[in-house]
Amino acid sequence: MANQGAKKRKEENTRHMRMLLRLILASNAIYVLVRMAILHSSFTWKHLLGLLITSGACKLSYDQLADMAKPSYDEKGELIDGGYNMKEGGICGYLHDIVYITVFVQLSSLVSEKFWYVYLVIPAFAMYKLWQLFLYPFFFQSSQEMGEDEKTRRKREKMEKKAGRVKFVKTRNR
Repeated sequence: MANQGAKKRKEENTRHMRMLLRLILASNAIYVLVRMAILHSSFTWKHLLGLLITSGACKLSYDQLADMAKPSYDEKGELIDGGYNMKEGGICGYLHDIVYITVFVQLSSLVSEKFWYVYLVIPAFAMYKLWQLFLYPFFFQSSQEMGEDEKTRRKREKMEKKAGRVKFVKTRNR
């Protein structure tokens, strides 16, 4: 029963990564089949470049997710950790978003060339996060404003005032 959670997470991650790989391969296969075989008269070097870019983005994201999902073992070969929880947010969520947006762009660009513009959502969101987390606080907030609000400022001042007071201790006279 030991490491039951790690075993379960390892199985979930393996199943999830297989599903992602099937999704990516199916998307690429459908794109190649439809664009190069059925719509071959409208196929240009731009479509090939788009396929290479989207496939590269999927490969990089998938490889990063696969590294995160990889379980760790000790010297004896026993399972220590089942890998990262793929259902959590953070960088794992962003990598999933890149894969899903890429699949959407590949498949929807078969209908209209305008869907390639949807791919601009990824750098736009990256710039938004960069602005929100680093640039705005760095340029528009002073260091004192960032760290404390009115309540914590008052509490800190009260503690400093209390620490600065002289304390008298009663002693017994003999």
